[in-house]
Amino acid sequence: MKIINICLIGFGNASKAFCKMLLEKNTDLQTIVGYEVKITAIATRSKGSLLNLNGIDLQAALECVSKNETLSGYSEDAVDLDTKALIKVSKADVLIELSALSIQDGQPAMSYIETAFDLKMHVITGNKGPIAWDFHRLKNIATENGLEFLYETTVMDGAPIFNMVKYTLPGCKVVSFKGILNSTTNFIIEEMEKGNTYESAVKEAQLRGFAEADPSLDVDGWDAAAKTAALANVLMDASLTPVEIARQGVGQMTIEEIEDARKVGKKIKLLCEGFVENGVVRGRVTPTLIPMTDLFATIDATSSVLAITTDLMGEVIMVEKNPEIEQTAYGIYSDLLTLLKSV
Repeated sequence: MKIINICLIGFGNASKAFCKMLLEKNTDLQTIVGYEVKITAIATRSKGSLLNLNGIDLQAALECVSKNETLSGYSEDAVDLDTKALIKVSKADVLIELSALSIQDGQPAMSYIETAFDLKMHVITGNKGPIAWDFHRLKNIATENGLEFLYETTVMDGAPIFNMVKYTLPGCKVVSFKGILNSTTNFIIEEMEKGNTYESAVKEAQLRGFAEADPSLDVDGWDAAAKTAALANVLMDASLTPVEIARQGVGQMTIEEIEDARKVGKKIKLLCEGFVENGVVRGRVTPTLIPMTDLFATIDATSSVLAITTDLMGEVIMVEKNPEIEQTAYGIYSDLLTLLKSV
């Protein structure tokens, strides 16, 4: 049985769900790809770090954080190293990078990925920042070193957007896309459609775990802008960054605007779009009037939709219905399977 070692950056909800999936699917992994998967290092921002070159006991680590304890209490494998140092001593074959998004510059995630490439590690990331800020340079480094660089879960959880275009639409050129890709704003708009104020809708989203304590990344359209840039960079060979996406959030939206839309048979949705204008790929995020008869008007709460228009196949639409954290974990798991089948 071949062994693949992983260095895991981040131990938040998606990362923990991925580790649970690894434990549940360990036998399947060995059968499907012939590899035993071990995690030799885990780095976190606030709960400490672990290192065990023979493989961390994931069940024990998960139980530790489920009790709201720091990993430093998991004394046998606890180490006091910064993230880059941990990557360097992890002896890993793969870096799985799941740190928090930095909308300003994609750091420090990009530096972690660069460190991994320097050490000849393959990289899987669930962080949209590096794809939105510096995709082509990172992809080129991976290609030059014969390494895999995978990022399926960065835009639409586990929905296979990038794999669909890469593997099932050969010969097609993506000429535009549009999507509803931010569940927080989608939920807020729906709450306002019920007559709730913007402020109460945000509070409800926070109570249900859709919105952070500071919801500005979502309501100001930054998360959607990062996803738009990532899609344009990968699918349309653009070199956009989030600050280059024309952006308008939902923070100024009123119930009166929503009522006015309803009177003319429409809904307001925060739409992400990529398109070509005067030979240049552009992107925008803006609240948009959608006819009630349009599929996009039916995308509710935490669901997402992406329509990709190609030169040969026309428009292809993918809908993800009310995903949970397990779907995000699956996106990471599917990238791992893709990688293991190629090495």
